[in-house]
Amino acid sequence: MKRLAAKQEEITKNTNAVKDKIRKKYEDMKRILDEDLRITLTQLDTEHEAMEKLVEERMEDCYHLTQELNQELDNLDAYVKKDTQDVDIESAETEKRISETLKVTHPDLIQMDEFKNEQLLSLTINLLLLIRSQVPVTKKLFQSYAADVVLDADTAHPKLIISPKGDSATYTGTWQDVPETPSRFDNTLNVVSQQGFTKGRQYWEVEVSGKSYWELGLTYPSIPRKGRKEDCWLGRGKESWCVEYFNGDYTAWHGGVQHELTLLAGKQFTRIGVYCSFPGGLVCFLGADTMTPIHCFCTGTFTDTLHQALCPGHDNEGTNWKPLQIRDASRSAPVL
Repeated sequence: MKRLAAKQEEITKNTNAVKDKIRKKYEDMKRILDEDLRITLTQLDTEHEAMEKLVEERMEDCYHLTQELNQELDNLDAYVKKDTQDVDIESAETEKRISETLKVTHPDLIQMDEFKNEQLLSLTINLLLLIRSQVPVTKKLFQSYAADVVLDADTAHPKLIISPKGDSATYTGTWQDVPETPSRFDNTLNVVSQQGFTKGRQYWEVEVSGKSYWELGLTYPSIPRKGRKEDCWLGRGKESWCVEYFNGDYTAWHGGVQHELTLLAGKQFTRIGVYCSFPGGLVCFLGADTMTPIHCFCTGTFTDTLHQALCPGHDNEGTNWKPLQIRDASRSAPVL
């Protein structure tokens, strides 16, 4: 007990140390981005100030010319009394001054460096895309644990159609002509994976878009498969863990204990990710689009082989015909 208590203290200490280091790195990233933003905006402000000063100078040139012309108009009588030739000469000189002033003060001659601005914006967009491609960082971590999940058609309820590759399950209102096996669910619309695992860490993702009812989770092989017992449903017995989605509401289940996830009510995800740490006794469900935590079970020690399990649900009054599709969890979903 003393050694276990020391181990517990060591785990807590190491976890806090890692959290502190990661927090500092995020703070460093924020400082770098804030400083880069300050430098970029300062440069743009400097150029803007220079352009404003140039415009003011051009306006002042036009103003002085206007003042001179007004003065010349006031002295028109004196010009008229002069020799016509002199008047023509001075008029030509005035027209020349006006033309030259209009030419050098034309607004089109004053332009921002649009190419530079476009380059700055492009670089900023690229930086944003780079950051988005790297976060959430947990996504990168979980992708390294991606599991190759193949559904076992011999376990599927007869009203489920399992794709030839074993990567999707679709509900059908028709009872399929399939052989009866001890491993087949005969009441609940469940199917489990062909392969199980007894060590390491596993992560898998399922496409759930367009569905109004589904269940996802993990189960021991010992989950009841026959009859109308409540334990046959995912999460209703001690053999399985699941998250259920029905008409906008999320519920987590294990051992028949219901956890209503009210904070997620109405929220929809394209993919759901399921992460399991066998040595850590951890089962986590996440909205894989943004790695939003849905629910985590801290189970302690697993006592048997774990299999991925899912239930695509019934037709739900015509709103739930789409399949549950297992996706390649080693790659991010495309951005639409």
